[in-house]
Amino acid sequence: MSHDDPPPAPAKKKSPAEEAAEKRREKLTPGSLMKAVIRSGRGDATPADGDQVILHCTIRTMEGIVVNSTRREHGGKGIPLRFVLGKSKMILGFAEGFPTMLKGEIAMFKMEPKIHYAEDDCPVTPPDGFPKDDELQFEVEMLDFFKAKVVTEDLGVVKKIVDEGKGWETPREPYEVTARITARTADGKEILPSKEVPYFFTLGKSEAPKGLEMGIGTMARKEKATIYVTSTYLTESSVMPQLEGLEEVHFEVELVQFTQVRDMLGDGRLIKRRVVDGSGEFPMDCPLHDSLLRVHYKGMLLDEPKSVFYDTQIDNDGEPLEFCSGEGLVPEGFEMCVRLMLPGEKSIVTCPPDFAYDKFPRPVNVPEGAHVRWEIELLGFEVPKDWTGLTFKEIMEEADKIKNT
Repeated sequence: MSHDDPPPAPAKKKSPAEEAAEKRREKLTPGSLMKAVIRSGRGDATPADGDQVILHCTIRTMEGIVVNSTRREHGGKGIPLRFVLGKSKMILGFAEGFPTMLKGEIAMFKMEPKIHYAEDDCPVTPPDGFPKDDELQFEVEMLDFFKAKVVTEDLGVVKKIVDEGKGWETPREPYEVTARITARTADGKEILPSKEVPYFFTLGKSEAPKGLEMGIGTMARKEKATIYVTSTYLTESSVMPQLEGLEEVHFEVELVQFTQVRDMLGDGRLIKRRVVDGSGEFPMDCPLHDSLLRVHYKGMLLDEPKSVFYDTQIDNDGEPLEFCSGEGLVPEGFEMCVRLMLPGEKSIVTCPPDFAYDKFPRPVNVPEGAHVRWEIELLGFEVPKDWTGLTFKEIMEEADKIKNT
């Protein structure tokens, strides 16, 4: 190597999972895992790590006697198996065989015992009475595979994106969600038919099954997805009151809209509810830093909605309120919420007295201890001037302005 040559790039360190898979692969010996294609698949894509594979499997002895099957005609439940490559626990023959298959392909894998359930430290246990010490044939039909979003580590909730959504903001508790939802059992039976009016519910209030809520919590606006939910996460709710006996449900979801509802203090006392979306991306385009803010707002007592104590449109000659954040010029609850608004956004804020006017000059018609409701519209904001490159005179003028404020 000459002096001018760059040093070789260091070998990329393998993850513990990759090292374990490599060590496991050493157990394969010539002839221990054999594959015969019964029906060719379509395309040329094969499953990779992170993909969810969906398949039917029938296991037979070398004499052709069915030992176990997912298919109804062979005594199974008709429910396909689901695995996430690189995440799900599975026999070695599957881990090596699935990545060789095309969509729609049917293949026969002949496996020696050490490649299926008789493997040392096999991560999965066979069904009772399973002939784990025999050479067996595994007939696999690869129904589908796709990049999966693993929502829960135990793979009880997995998502497939059908159509990408808009933006990157996703809903969370206690956002209000509007979604079109249908549901089927794992064997394809419809249990929640489509309806014209979308479902509307609040996340975190047990109004939808837990697993469905968790899946929706990873979706962007207008996204369409299939959410696979196992029984652990199928909690009873108003959306689906009948869940008894269901092992798994597949939800088809279109997230039509969600309303950002923020519990600002985490105790339900100061709530900001967005009613008109602003422009830009949340939270990057919000006035998180101290800024000059322009807002219109209307203030009223929470339990008396007609008792308006201030309205910039009337009491301020129609002019917006201008103030600098970070200087204690408005009640704390008001400023906390405005910092999380986008330009053009309208929000309704309900605020407890200690974050409203009990620690701030109180308007005459607001009694002590009053809970208030503000309707706020953020018209725009300006971030403070960067003094880099200013002349000494300009800096002194800016400093004077700050001193006066």
